[in-house]
Amino acid sequence: MSAVVGRKRGFDRDDVLDRIALAFWRDGYQATSVADLTVTTGVNPPSLYAAFGDKHALFTEAVRRYQQTYGAFTARALEEEPTARQAVERVLTEAAVEYTTPGRPKGCLVLTAPELHALREQAREAFEAKIRHDVETGALPAGTDAHRLALFVATVVRGMSSLARDGATRADLHDVARTALSVWPAPVP
Repeated sequence: MSAVVGRKRGFDRDDVLDRIALAFWRDGYQATSVADLTVTTGVNPPSLYAAFGDKHALFTEAVRRYQQTYGAFTARALEEEPTARQAVERVLTEAAVEYTTPGRPKGCLVLTAPELHALREQAREAFEAKIRHDVETGALPAGTDAHRLALFVATVVRGMSSLARDGATRADLHDVARTALSVWPAPVP
C-alpha cells in the first residue's frame, strides 16, 4: 500500500512572502494588485491564491513576515534592553538604519499602511508598559506620565519613517533620535 504524497509547492514560501512584503512596503496595499504580486513573485495567480488566499490574506501574512524580519528590531529592543530608555535609544538608532537601508523601500511597512492601526497601537502599548515598569521600579521619576511618553516615542518613530520615505538621510534620522533622547526624563539617582 503506497502513501499518497501531496504535490510539492513549486516555490519557497518565505522567499515569496519577502517579495510580497517588499511590494506592499514599496507601493502600499491599495496600489499593489494581485497581478503586480504575481509578476513580483513569479507565482501564477491560482498558486498564489492556493498558498495564501486573497489579497488581504496575502497582505496579512506579508506583514507578519515583515515583523519577523525587517521590523523585528523594535520587539527585540523592548525585550532585551533592561530599561525603557535603553530600549527606546536602541529602537531609534536602529530605525535610522533600517529605514534608510539601500536596496529596499524606505521607512516602515507597518507605519505606512493605514490598515495596520492595531499593530501601531500594540507597539505604543509595549513602549508604555516598558516605561510604566521603569516608573514602578523607580528607574524613572514617580511623576513620569508613561502614556504621554509612549505617545511621544511612537510619534518620533512614525516621523522617522515618514522622513525616510521623503528622502531623509540616515544622518538626519540619527539627529532626530538624538534630539528625542535629549528630552527623556532623567533617571532617579
